[in-house]
Amino acid sequence: MAIANNRLTTEQYQQNFSDIHPPFVNKSAALVEANRCLFCYDAPCTKSCPTGINVPKFIKQITTDNIKGSAHTIFISNIFGGGCSRVCPVEKLCEGSCVYNLLEEEPIAIAKLQRYATDKAIEDKWKLFDRKPSNGKKVAVIGAGPAGLSCAHVLSREGTEVTVFEKESKGGGLMTYGIAAYKVTPQFCEEEVEYITSLGGIEIKYGQELGKNISLMDLQRDFDAVYLGIGVGVARQLDIPGEDLEGVVDAIRFIYDIRTKGYPAVTVGDKVAVIGMGMTAIDAATQAKRLGAKEVTLVYRRTEAEKPCTNVELDIAKLDGCEVIWLAAPKEVKGENGKVTQLVCSRMQLGELDTNGRRSPVNTGETFTLEVDMVIKAAGQVAFETLVSGELLQNNKGKILIDTNGATNIKGVYAGGDAVNGGKEVVDAVQAGKDGAKAILSYLENR
Repeated sequence: MAIANNRLTTEQYQQNFSDIHPPFVNKSAALVEANRCLFCYDAPCTKSCPTGINVPKFIKQITTDNIKGSAHTIFISNIFGGGCSRVCPVEKLCEGSCVYNLLEEEPIAIAKLQRYATDKAIEDKWKLFDRKPSNGKKVAVIGAGPAGLSCAHVLSREGTEVTVFEKESKGGGLMTYGIAAYKVTPQFCEEEVEYITSLGGIEIKYGQELGKNISLMDLQRDFDAVYLGIGVGVARQLDIPGEDLEGVVDAIRFIYDIRTKGYPAVTVGDKVAVIGMGMTAIDAATQAKRLGAKEVTLVYRRTEAEKPCTNVELDIAKLDGCEVIWLAAPKEVKGENGKVTQLVCSRMQLGELDTNGRRSPVNTGETFTLEVDMVIKAAGQVAFETLVSGELLQNNKGKILIDTNGATNIKGVYAGGDAVNGGKEVVDAVQAGKDGAKAILSYLENR
């Protein structure tokens, strides 16, 4: 497999991984866009935001040059508002609900305006929240990702002392380790985590992994309540021959390496096949191309109509030169001398509707072969089934089961985010953290 840093210059790497959605060039540009907003009553953009950001209000505050007020409006609903302005699939959320779409005009650039306000707050370290006096309670949060830190921030604002246990060396979770580098930089992720914890009352202990360095039993003994925001991160296996050949990697690890080692240090093949069509698959495919791969082909077992990624994401891949083969499923990986050389795929067709209302792909019996020197598996992620069962948490194939208040089957232990839903958007995890904090505060008060 070829090495990426033998192909591109430093300038080419920087250009390929530069900000894909750059901010407004100046204040005037932001004001022009903000003044397009109709400030709708009962705004559909707010309704479509999982965290319920008051979009018309924060945009109105920008028009009156009240940037601090605008940032506070965003952060009170979504403390990861800066990161979400970069990575949220706004085309199916706030911007997708903008009334301008009905007028066949461009929707308000809500994400860009949100970034305008939050970037200023984070850069200048504005202190927008004050903690209430200590309530004498201590809560442990497992995972310093969007769910965990969102929960921690709400708890801390209410006077609770929070200790966050994080298995990695940096906070941010998916934002820091699992999203394409051209969407959000590691430096910004670090700054965002520092801004969130600058509130006070939040201590992050790194290199601490549930089931390895710490256990629920220990945490229950030492804390008044526990919140689990462990996410998901185990790549789904293809379960086909040749999966263990050199050059077959999972997308999570591929993206993780780019985020931790830096893109010049990560190897990539000349001819790359990516299995899957979710956001992770798109991120892996586009980054492989931007690392210098000559050919990148996305292989998906359903049709374009059933794809889990958005049209905007798919367009990014296509503009980068990635090819797509629909109705194809990996059957076997072949190789020579222990290294991958071919991917054999089965032709598929759509059959009957499944339990999710989608037509199930059916093997036609026909096959075709792709000449490849790298295969990236992005067929989804599975939950930490062994971990959660080992901690005696009630679960469904590793997804932690909770009641309507976010409580698990273990008293005083709450959970949320990807660990519960199996993997949604960052903004959904942020809201889950808020919900968990609210439930924990109620539990502590009643206790």
